[in-house]
Amino acid sequence: MSGPRRVVVVGASAAGLTVADALRDGGFPGDLTLVGAEPHAPYDRPPLSKEVLAGRRDPAATALRDPGHYASTGIDLRLGSPAAAVDRTDQAVVLADGHRLPYDALVIATGVTPRRLPGADRLAGVHVLRTVDDVVGFRADVAAARRVLVVGAGFLGTEVAATCRELGISVTLIDPRPVPAEAALGAVVGGALTALHAENGVDLRLGTGIRNLESEHGRVTSAVLTDGSRIAADTVLVAIGARPATDWLAGSGLPVGDGVECDTAGRAAADVYAAGDVASWRHPDHGRMRVEHRTNATEQAEHVAAGILGAPTPFRPVPYVWSDQYGVRLQAWGVTSAAHDVAVVAGSIEERRFVALYGRGGRVTGAVGWRMPKALRQARELVTAGAPWAEAVRAGPTIDRPSPPRTSAAAHT
Repeated sequence: MSGPRRVVVVGASAAGLTVADALRDGGFPGDLTLVGAEPHAPYDRPPLSKEVLAGRRDPAATALRDPGHYASTGIDLRLGSPAAAVDRTDQAVVLADGHRLPYDALVIATGVTPRRLPGADRLAGVHVLRTVDDVVGFRADVAAARRVLVVGAGFLGTEVAATCRELGISVTLIDPRPVPAEAALGAVVGGALTALHAENGVDLRLGTGIRNLESEHGRVTSAVLTDGSRIAADTVLVAIGARPATDWLAGSGLPVGDGVECDTAGRAAADVYAAGDVASWRHPDHGRMRVEHRTNATEQAEHVAAGILGAPTPFRPVPYVWSDQYGVRLQAWGVTSAAHDVAVVAGSIEERRFVALYGRGGRVTGAVGWRMPKALRQARELVTAGAPWAEAVRAGPTIDRPSPPRTSAAAHT
């Protein structure tokens, strides 16, 4: 057979599983191994901070495939022993248990690792939320808590805060930035999240950070903030971002910076690819980027599989992310940032019904929408086309303008 005979995918994630499935769907007949550090088969992560934490969904229900899928598709699923190194000379992945998995093509889909507060790991009641085991442990503490402290007001932190408030638990949300999700959304749109959480009873402590955590008998009891205030807490969720899970690649010679650095097709070396949160690739329109979104994980994985099967093409997605909070879905298309130009082109922030465009270099790069699905679909077309910024903003108010009423022919007779 032409092409690789043995493919090893490291990372039993949504991206890793999608690569494996896409290879089989594309006719790959060779040996296919999927390696996972966790003891669990691949599962979906977005529900963890919402339905699973709230108790509306069993953790087992997040599994992405039924248990028989792997045997029926000939995927050798290796769980519970993470990859420890890559021997690129002999083309083998070395697992922590000492096993060596030979490959002709290697796909890295190891995702990211949550950042932690220094010294906090020694305290009971302090959690991060990345894995299904993380949410099971945090949920147990939340069930017994009266006061939850969430450190970090990005998408994950705000979703957890919303879920806890819906459970009737007192929540304090802390972030050194002046508005939630400011890095991704900017101050104007982030301000809408500020109002939403304030209206739902969250104690917002924005523009300040954590100085230290206090404890009794080894369990967290409170946090001292950088402004000198003290916040009591029965449990703490740390959601201060994540870093690519690339430590195991040390000494491999692979290009690693903010993730595994790939070309436009997702290839890091002649026989090595990366997909999902861990992959940093050259977007043809936006330059080097790394995207930690569920939709991107699937799309990029399918693209990488096509490349392994002999059809590499530049990966040019329009990134998509959503966040559900208090029954409201915030959706974002394209590339958005606090550093970009921002203009609300339909609705208004005050009405909590709007579409905002983001631009850079005279072109539209992204759009964010809240409760205006039709207008957001139209805005996405501007993002996809890279429409001229000034023209798009000038025409913006017509994006959600109703069509004029039709006049009957009789009126002209």
